[in-house]
Amino acid sequence: MSPSRAELDETAVENFREYLRIPSVQPNINYDECVAFLKRQAQSLDLPVKVYHIHPDKPIVVLTWVGTEPAKPAILLNSHMDVVPVFEDKWTYPPFSAHMDEQGNIYARGSQDMKCVGIQYLEAIRRLKLNGQHYQRTIHISFVPDEEIGSVFGMKDFVHTADFKALNIGFSLDEGLASPEDYFGMFYGERTTWQVTVNCAGTTGHGSIMLNNTAGEKLRVVINRFMEFREAEKAKLETPLDIKLGEVTSVNLTKISGGVQNNVIPAEIKATFDIRITPSVDHEELEATIKRWCEEAGPDVTYSFDAKDPKIENTKLDDSNPFWIAFKKSCDEIGVELKIAIFPGGTDSRCIRQPWVEYAEADREREKETDTRERDREKERRAGTMSPSRVELDETAVENFREYLRIPSVQPNINYGEYSLGKFPEK
Repeated sequence: MSPSRAELDETAVENFREYLRIPSVQPNINYDECVAFLKRQAQSLDLPVKVYHIHPDKPIVVLTWVGTEPAKPAILLNSHMDVVPVFEDKWTYPPFSAHMDEQGNIYARGSQDMKCVGIQYLEAIRRLKLNGQHYQRTIHISFVPDEEIGSVFGMKDFVHTADFKALNIGFSLDEGLASPEDYFGMFYGERTTWQVTVNCAGTTGHGSIMLNNTAGEKLRVVINRFMEFREAEKAKLETPLDIKLGEVTSVNLTKISGGVQNNVIPAEIKATFDIRITPSVDHEELEATIKRWCEEAGPDVTYSFDAKDPKIENTKLDDSNPFWIAFKKSCDEIGVELKIAIFPGGTDSRCIRQPWVEYAEADREREKETDTRERDREKERRAGTMSPSRVELDETAVENFREYLRIPSVQPNINYGEYSLGKFPEK
């Protein structure tokens, strides 16, 4: 006898909460519990499962429901296993307890991003199989690592392997955003992630001096240019045109570093900007703009990319895409309203859309040498008739001065006692 609707719902909730209790939290995740859990799910669904190890300790788990015509391009249902870090003192309930209150609300890290989606895939297949459904196309359900830290050891490398190519993917679904309204957000593209570090090098010296060409002056220009651009993009969201976040390019200053001591003008200061580029923006033009801003800031201002994803075309939503037509038709038939948009963040889908396009990241930060020297040159004097005692005193003064300069009393962590009472290093 087939399980009832209530029993299936109870199973889904139990599986969801079990998955949430696995602390697959960045960084340094041990995915073993996730793999074991997913293998148990595959067994309960009578589905074959493979675990790919592209990188050590970064498993990619793929369950497969083989179609009646497996030669046709397959469907991929993707989700990631990792979750972002937590501040436990900010939580009402422990973040990996999967606590469920009297109203049925479940509290856990990953409950939306995105373990709920992975469980939805599995529980939907459970119901379809119990109803005796069969499909022409093979359906793969993938669970990948490290999406929250850029997918480098997960989907980004997996798509370049023969194993991925053998899956024969024609269409994939991935994470979106929860909607509190009576419609579902349907994202057909996403913004491109750039993370740019600008290095401002300048004159260094004591903090009491008003020097020219300092790193701080240049940094001010750089920050102003980026923030002016940010303000212009932000203003677009406040117009009556109903422009969404994914349709503008966001810029945020995320890190500033530099300096060695409070009273020393730094030789360089670095600022990192997180940029999410909307698909309509020309990448070459944007980079040229960043280069111009650096030039406007002054000499020795360079930039480099900590992350520079390539421009990837959006999924086509027209008659040329049979998968979109089928998806839209199914939503219409069950009365689901779709809101079409660009995803404001980044997902593994950016890797899947163009799996065999390779790109190189060039480091545009010019090599340079910085050598700060402090010099004190002995002036030549013409003292006329100088007595021998004056010469001897001058020599003694110079010797003492040079001996004092050889003492490496440099901040931080100075040992002053080592050089006391005649214990100076040899000349």
